[in-house]
Amino acid sequence: MKKVKLFLSMLFVTALFIQNANAQIVSGAKIEFSKETHDYGTVKYGADGTCTFDFTNTGTEPLIISNAKGSCGCTVPEWPKEPIAPGATGTIKVSYDTKRPGAISKSVTITCNDATEPTKVIRITGNVLPAPEGAAPVNNSGAPSNN
Repeated sequence: MKKVKLFLSMLFVTALFIQNANAQIVSGAKIEFSKETHDYGTVKYGADGTCTFDFTNTGTEPLIISNAKGSCGCTVPEWPKEPIAPGATGTIKVSYDTKRPGAISKSVTITCNDATEPTKVIRITGNVLPAPEGAAPVNNSGAPSNN
């Protein structure tokens, strides 16, 4: 009788474990980034402001990124337009205009068909050093200032 009770108890625990494992599997696309923030650190005025965000589709369906939008005109994302198969990887390239001295704290909002999080935000941070002497300062519109 003890063996039957032990067997039934183990069977019940195993069934709970399998049910819990299956509950965590989500059907559909799932975007997972290797990093969600890129810190440029301190960069020179006019330096290369390009960084990349690598991601994997860990879901069960193709991932489609329909849009990626920077929080301002100085932050420009490029993203894959073709579907990303389950298990495949992709890259979002973000270019920041480093002719804008001061702190960097910008975001890029990703819109996709992720089954649990269709809007994802990635961020860039850092600091751009002041323009060297003689360089034309840039105003908020991105055009050189006449001052």
